[in-house]
Amino acid sequence: MDFKADYERLAERLTAKGIAVEDVKAKLKQQHIETPSWGYGNSGTRFKVFAWRGAARNIYEKVADAGYIHKLTGIAPSIAIHIPWDKVDDWAALTQAAAQAGIRIGAVNPNLFQDDQYKLGSICNPSAGVREEAIAHMIECCEIMGKVGSGLLSLWFADGTNYAGQDSIRERKHRLEEGLKQVYPHMPAGARMLIEYKFFEPTFYHTDLADWGMAYATALKVGDRAQVLVDTGHHAQGTNIAHIVAFLLDEGRLGGFHLNARRYADDDLIVGTNNPFELFEIYVELVSAGERAKDVAYMIDQSHNIEPKLEAMLLSVLNCQTAYARALIVDYKTLRERQQAGDVLGAHRVLVEAFDTDVRPLLMQVRTEMGLHPDPIAAYRADTYAQKVAEERGIAISAGGAIG
Repeated sequence: MDFKADYERLAERLTAKGIAVEDVKAKLKQQHIETPSWGYGNSGTRFKVFAWRGAARNIYEKVADAGYIHKLTGIAPSIAIHIPWDKVDDWAALTQAAAQAGIRIGAVNPNLFQDDQYKLGSICNPSAGVREEAIAHMIECCEIMGKVGSGLLSLWFADGTNYAGQDSIRERKHRLEEGLKQVYPHMPAGARMLIEYKFFEPTFYHTDLADWGMAYATALKVGDRAQVLVDTGHHAQGTNIAHIVAFLLDEGRLGGFHLNARRYADDDLIVGTNNPFELFEIYVELVSAGERAKDVAYMIDQSHNIEPKLEAMLLSVLNCQTAYARALIVDYKTLRERQQAGDVLGAHRVLVEAFDTDVRPLLMQVRTEMGLHPDPIAAYRADTYAQKVAEERGIAISAGGAIG
């Protein structure tokens, strides 16, 4: 695709609206989307994991794959790890391997849902012994953070109950708060605790952290460096996620995202596939928040089950890039004027115009200036990396399960 002429025309239109194109490009070059180790292995759904030929079998192969995705996109410079799936004896060696792949280790995710003792919950479990194990595991992850240079402890709990009367909801709330307060001081200096929530599943009567308000209230009690993690798939149908994002940004408690998509109840589909306008709305709130959004962490949380692992991850990153580009070219000056004038549909059309803009030439120009192939999907399909790892690795049964 000869995009140069299209880019020049788009740049002229944006400049005419007072949008600084060079500033837009600079922000796109600085974008950071973290990919998850579990998305590169044979991990997946609750009913069946379909093994993919060439899927990563261990953390070193996951790091290699993450490095490859960053090489194609230029905006995926870190990999989230999950413990104990990605546990190694030599953390310095893993950190060095990541650096050699052109990336670094990002968020550390404790596993608090897979072992048998967590059948009735982890940090909220009625058994003090089980709660102590959960807390000890989170503290271990804090120690790992220090060894790999991570600044994010990412927490998701499968805790909850299936039946009325099964346990005291208020007591479970107290256990949760107390447990997180015990973990908090063990984080490395300056590190943040991101508290995730989920509307329901795997428990169906109540979930101990069922929505953003519960996660927010908990974070307030734990400490200044405790914030909310918004998983874009963890909401009831029709929930306005952009509203949640705006509120948490204004309160200074939006810690980050687990980016994915869902059609009905479950999550883990490729972000931006089912409702790209929703993803755009979220990025509009982030862009309009300015400095308030500067420390927000953007992490993919997907377990690709029927999709090719690498291409699915690549598409996930690119969909975030597209949504961000659209949000950056919104005419915010006109938007505010129409908002102040009470021009309901006029203001809405400002957003629709940006969303409907073909930003591919802009993104191709940005990638070219970064020394990348203008079309990462085409580069991937023309490359031999996927074939090479398929031949080297074959088919592995599993490399970690799905997370919330």
